Amino acid sequence: MPNYNYCLQIKDLNIAKREEDIGFYAGFVGASYMLGRALLSIFWGKVADRYGRKPVIIIGLATVVLFNTLFGLNLSYWMAISTRFLLGCFSGALVAIRAYATEIFREEHQALGLSTVTTAWGVGLIIGPAVGGFFVQPAEKYPNIFSKTSFFGRFPYFLPCFSISALAFVVLMISFWFPETLHKHNKKDASNSDSFESVETTTFPTVTDENKINSKKSLLKNWPLMSSIIVYCIFCLHDMAYSEIFSLWTVSPKKFGGLNYSTEQVGEVLAISGVGMIISQTLLYPYLGKLIGPIMVSRIGGILSVPLLASYPFLAALSGVALWLLLNLASLMKNALSLLICTALIIMQNRAVGQEQRGAANGIAMTTMSLAKAVGPSMGGAM
Repeated sequence: MPNYNYCLQIKDLNIAKREEDIGFYAGFVGASYMLGRALLSIFWGKVADRYGRKPVIIIGLATVVLFNTLFGLNLSYWMAISTRFLLGCFSGALVAIRAYATEIFREEHQALGLSTVTTAWGVGLIIGPAVGGFFVQPAEKYPNIFSKTSFFGRFPYFLPCFSISALAFVVLMISFWFPETLHKHNKKDASNSDSFESVETTTFPTVTDENKINSKKSLLKNWPLMSSIIVYCIFCLHDMAYSEIFSLWTVSPKKFGGLNYSTEQVGEVLAISGVGMIISQTLLYPYLGKLIGPIMVSRIGGILSVPLLASYPFLAALSGVALWLLLNLASLMKNALSLLICTALIIMQNRAVGQEQRGAANGIAMTTMSLAKAVGPSMGGAM
């Protein structure tokens, strides 16, 4: 469910005394998920390195089904924060999926494998806003189907949450037939090694007991990995703040500098930008990645994002077709650039490590990125 849906949910919970404070409280709901993910991402990465990618993916999908459904049933602000926090704690699937996408493809197609992960994000940006925008508050939008005294009238945010949970359940069932990729091309003794210890084994032909004890330090000294993670965290902080501000800005009244859009209109904008993200990933990134490499893709994408974001405040002065056209164009370009940058940085992170350490490396990346994303909604909502 997109950010603006739980912004509406915070409004209905009457926790905010003023309309301007809704973003402040909604920011903590978004941050609670990222905080939970930050706490346990390294743990899930080590589990993926030791027991396989598939079990972590299955556990992550199962918790999406459970806690996303519960989120649609919350009746208080603290229940909303709790369900999002627990969902974050058990969301280790993305850590394993990034490693999985790298390993299931041959080396020459690894970039394509990782781009499919971010392409799936683009698909989610189409499905999510559509489901959220059209299914939220069904008793008000479709009174002939859902009455205000019905279950969906009492829980106006359950239908979009349940719809996403149902989709996650279908994927969960399919995931049981996924092949396991861990240690597919590695020696047998690597299968029982700790993820941080295997970093030492991969980096140095001879490993002493002292080196094994200090293996965590050596992983953090992997400069190609850590530099890409640092850049990734900074970008995620910016991107999460943008998502929070964009959601609030579009639905805010004109007197506060917003666009006064409805949830359906915002869902339409996000869905159109999602289509652009899919096109950029399937057609543009494979070509750019081979032509200039992931480092230059991330640099150019970051540079182009600056003037694009600076143009957003001027859109509030427009109306009608001009506003619709330019807003959709700007949102499409912004999300396409974001996806290109993320894909390039994720590729750099996974190329910086071997298979035995890939889960732990993605766990570290996910932890630091989640901390940045936890700050992003709170900072963006407060601003």
